[in-house]
Amino acid sequence: MRTVLSVSLPEKVAAELEAISKVTGRNKSDIVKESLGLFLWETKFRSIKRKLSTKGKAAGVVTEEDVLKAIS
Repeated sequence: MRTVLSVSLPEKVAAELEAISKVTGRNKSDIVKESLGLFLWETKFRSIKRKLSTKGKAAGVVTEEDVLKAIS
């Protein structure tokens, strides 16, 4: 199932999207879908990182070396 979403873009962003679309040969919708997917993934990643960072610090796991020791 698909949902149609109408988005209003500032002129500069719309022009940049149009230019990238022409250069890459991809349609604007696909570029926006990919960009939104990346944004959502990064948002989830940061949230998980914050939660795990707090727990890791409490457990004394602060550096990448600490992480490697913990999982080895």
